[in-house]
Amino acid sequence: MFDSLTSGLARAFEKLRGGGRLSEANIEEGLRAVRVALLEADVHFKVVKDLLDRVKSRAVGEEVLRSVSPSQQIVQVFHEELVAVLGGKAAELELPEEAPAVLLLAGLQGSGKTTTAAKLALHFQKKGKKPLLVAADLKRPGAVDQLRTLGDSLKIPVHFEEKAQRAPAVATRGVERGRGEGADVVIVDTAGRLHVDEEMMREIAEVKAATKPHRVLLVLDAMTGQDAVASARAFADRLGLDGVLLTKLDGDARGGAALSVRTVVGCPILFVGVGEKPGDLEPFHPDRMASRILGMGDVVSLVEKAKAVIREEEAEAELGKLAAGEFSLEDLFQNLQRLKRMGPLKKVLGLLPGGFGNALEAVDERSFSKMEAIFLSMTPSERRHPDRIDGSRRARIARGSGNPVSAVNDLLQAHRAMRKQMKGMGSLLSGGGGASKLMKQMRRRGLPFRPGSGFPGPGAS
Repeated sequence: MFDSLTSGLARAFEKLRGGGRLSEANIEEGLRAVRVALLEADVHFKVVKDLLDRVKSRAVGEEVLRSVSPSQQIVQVFHEELVAVLGGKAAELELPEEAPAVLLLAGLQGSGKTTTAAKLALHFQKKGKKPLLVAADLKRPGAVDQLRTLGDSLKIPVHFEEKAQRAPAVATRGVERGRGEGADVVIVDTAGRLHVDEEMMREIAEVKAATKPHRVLLVLDAMTGQDAVASARAFADRLGLDGVLLTKLDGDARGGAALSVRTVVGCPILFVGVGEKPGDLEPFHPDRMASRILGMGDVVSLVEKAKAVIREEEAEAELGKLAAGEFSLEDLFQNLQRLKRMGPLKKVLGLLPGGFGNALEAVDERSFSKMEAIFLSMTPSERRHPDRIDGSRRARIARGSGNPVSAVNDLLQAHRAMRKQMKGMGSLLSGGGGASKLMKQMRRRGLPFRPGSGFPGPGAS
């Protein structure tokens, strides 16, 4: 996500590194490279101009001129202004008190409306709401069947009508069904086209008039750049919009739509699609997205993912082992399983700051699968007492996992190195309150896991 934009901005800010102070001349040089990176990412030219004008006006101010770290200061200013462009604070999709709340989804064909409708329904279901999906896309072959299949897989009811002719009538009866069955949220999927045309706009306007939705949400494909922004403006002018859902941010999105749509359309980005699975829909946080674009990572999202898979008592138990200088292969294996439950490895590492992004090519799911095979070829006793694994056991483990003996040796060597590090950390924890004190500090900071992930590096396997 935004890889090309992130690398382009990194090269641009590099031009400011090493200077003693910021001046109008070196600011202009750095921002010229930033402008190129943004335009290459397909950000709307007016958004680029306004953004850089604000950055420049702040950067040449007295406060920044006194700085002895120009690159850091300009990045900080740019980050703050980028957050503002993306919407400032995170916007929530607020539902009215009266039920059911009717949400109308609009967008072009191929933007992912039908899949997003199901993802949004699952989002509300997880919050304890009772959603109903309405299949009102009667133009695209298979759209109704697709929504029915998604609804069945998620155990979410779908209103559809065989051989239906008019979308407004289907949508109206769907809303009536939702009201009769006590649904909290009714999500109406509508038809799109490959481009904005009058027939599509007229039909969705009729659906809106018939259903009187509480919120009109636009689904945009983040990979279409300026085309997405142009279609967003057309929908906003015709329908009025309450929010945007960006899809396909897990692909090769250049970032232009995400950075442009808030300013051009004037309504907030509410959710982003980051994968094809029903659960791959995340609330949009402008500050987190700006940090990821600038290569600063997104530790807050990483913590949230960890909280979903690691119970506090598990974390405290592991801290106790850490304080005692214990860290077995069984502990390492359990950590590996937790990391897998947090999502695809590339996504998880992509939330980390610093140079982790450059290491993604070296670390892949296959290396972790190989480690998992080695772990599963060991007995529980061997995982708890790795020092008992002699040469014959290593050969057996290698055969059972389909790996060479050298791979088993590498894993055991990496574990010994980690255990040595853990003992050092354990000595720090054993004094002044130990694990329980650190856990209290972590709870206050909202962190559910211990420092040090306990995973070998790329070369360990």
